Amino acid sequence: MRGRALPPTTAAPSSMLQKYRTWRDCAVTNRILPAERLRAAGLKELGLLFTVDEEMASAGAQKANKHARAAECRFLINGEPTANRLAVGTKGSIRLTITTGGRSSHSAYPEAGDSAVEKLLDVLQSIRECVWPVDSFFGETTCNIGVVAGGTRANVIPDRAQAELAIRVTTDVEQVKHAVADAVAGRARVEYSSAHNPVHLFEVSGFEPAVVRFTTDIPYLSNWGKPLLLGPGSILDAHTEHERISKRELEEAVELYVKLTGQLLG
Repeated sequence: MRGRALPPTTAAPSSMLQKYRTWRDCAVTNRILPAERLRAAGLKELGLLFTVDEEMASAGAQKANKHARAAECRFLINGEPTANRLAVGTKGSIRLTITTGGRSSHSAYPEAGDSAVEKLLDVLQSIRECVWPVDSFFGETTCNIGVVAGGTRANVIPDRAQAELAIRVTTDVEQVKHAVADAVAGRARVEYSSAHNPVHLFEVSGFEPAVVRFTTDIPYLSNWGKPLLLGPGSILDAHTEHERISKRELEEAVELYVKLTGQLLG
């Protein structure tokens, strides 16, 4: 199966598939099939939770975390792609925006203006030179400068520029925020849209373990019981032109979800 956003958004949904149609069909049926099999086997204490905005600020998860049913839940299985391994840890995440200001002018007279783009480039160079913390369990903290924007035309000195960054955190987020503040050194405005520490996940015997570098909605679903993470597909295929997931992995995931839930509730 192929399609943009397929591994991260349809990993668990697709593995509950009875008839392979479009990957959007899979996004729903992937979670339904194991649930139906478990209910048919007499396990009634389970439900399905779908959220939105996971790729941005996890607004759906934050809203769901306030739901009254959350207190009734003992375990939460997230279905992000782990190559059908049971993740024992995920990195934390920080999303931030860096904004610089300047003064516009005609580019033929640069001395009359003040380039916000050049200011931003200097700040970003300092960010690139940061020595990020490393953890023996979660690994290396990494930073991605994902979006850079500024200016209106090539013949105008830009009065505003902005960059959006995503940092994969392996230690306490405050330590990383201090590193960012030192790098920026008051030269720009920094706004954080989300920030959470790395997460140790619930472990179950009989499954291949893994530590994954990505993050999920799990940090924002703290009221929904002990967190677990398992799903078909490779995160290395996510956000690429060749996003795909095999039917074999989907079918294997169905059995793994049934086995995992049975052990948790049995």
